[in-house]
Amino acid sequence: MFELLMMWDWLGFAIRWLHVITAIAWIGSSFYFIALDLGLRKAPDLPVGAHGEEWQVHGGGFYHVRKYLVAPAEMPDHLTWFKWESYSTWLSGFALLMLVYWVGGELYLIDQSKADLALWQGILISAATLSIGWLVYDRLCKSGLAERPTLLMVLLFVMLVAMGWGLNQVFTGRAMMLHLGAFTATIMTANVFFIIMPNQRIVVKDLQEGRTPDAKYGKIAKLRSTHNNYLTLPVVFLMLSNHYPLAFASEYNWLIAALVFLMGVTIRHYFNTRHARGGNPTWTWLATALLFLGVIILSSLGLEHEGDDAREEAALSGTALAMANTEGFEQVHEIVMGRCSMCHAREPFWDGIRTAPKGVLLETEGDVARRAHEIYLQAGVTHAMPPANVTYMEPEDRAAIRRWFRATQM
Repeated sequence: MFELLMMWDWLGFAIRWLHVITAIAWIGSSFYFIALDLGLRKAPDLPVGAHGEEWQVHGGGFYHVRKYLVAPAEMPDHLTWFKWESYSTWLSGFALLMLVYWVGGELYLIDQSKADLALWQGILISAATLSIGWLVYDRLCKSGLAERPTLLMVLLFVMLVAMGWGLNQVFTGRAMMLHLGAFTATIMTANVFFIIMPNQRIVVKDLQEGRTPDAKYGKIAKLRSTHNNYLTLPVVFLMLSNHYPLAFASEYNWLIAALVFLMGVTIRHYFNTRHARGGNPTWTWLATALLFLGVIILSSLGLEHEGDDAREEAALSGTALAMANTEGFEQVHEIVMGRCSMCHAREPFWDGIRTAPKGVLLETEGDVARRAHEIYLQAGVTHAMPPANVTYMEPEDRAAIRRWFRATQM
């Protein structure tokens, strides 16, 4: 059994790294082509049908790149397709989602304090989020809204905000953000698989058979490519959000996710404008900073604050002995023993957990005192721990943790 669990852990490790590697390749090529496309320049000697060209230097050599809006006059002998970076990222990400949030759904997927659902019901909601969400988005893009791209983007944003709010009614905070990111990534990969690649194949086939390709296929692909461009940065944040409890475990985590999408727009607009040599839109810096300030504020709203804010967020100071001697420590130690130590023990007895997560031990009084700030952040200020509140830590317990930690900062 031990060897089987070890292999399961290594499988998760392999899939996670595959996902990271393919995502780097996909995002890197996406950013490169966006910058290349926006930086194209007209030249007097461009061939018929060429939209622009770009001279670049890298790695000790020069590159001369030209773009045809529809297609060149004849099919080139060698053609490189960019698709597997996207497909591999989505497939590995979906495998990781199943491994962590479906197989491990009791800990990470459903928050029983929000919705009394069976695991299989949570998995159905998870799958429906990706599939039905894509169908709705695709239908919007194929409607008359395609001629009004700004309005289409606004509706997409509203759809993402509504989805974040809805998922937060049943899922844990980390699962909500992860699924919002997975849905967005599904849109991006499905755009490549169902729209961009088929349209490019039509153009290639027309060239091979001597027909003049229709420009509408490139226009359709361009719309989806633009969406992918602006969605990339929010996806990266959402996929990494489970490392930041102040984001995913906040009461307003779905609004934080909404602001992150807007930050992605302002950041990409800055770089897109710069790549297109359209100036230096420094206003986007202020807009991004204000949005991030909004994220910071939302991460703390709804909590029962007591005392000075600077003291509440202060890092662990003093010795573990001083922590243990502070009033309220005995109660906090009992809370941690009853709610946390079954996983964070030298020999965990929670099913499926063989070693304490991240090596955090919370058994002895010394363990609790040394981890005071982490306990305060993960279980007092936010609801990050216990995951999905599987041990039913009560609001009174969290309040006791806050009072104790704040008292240590006096």
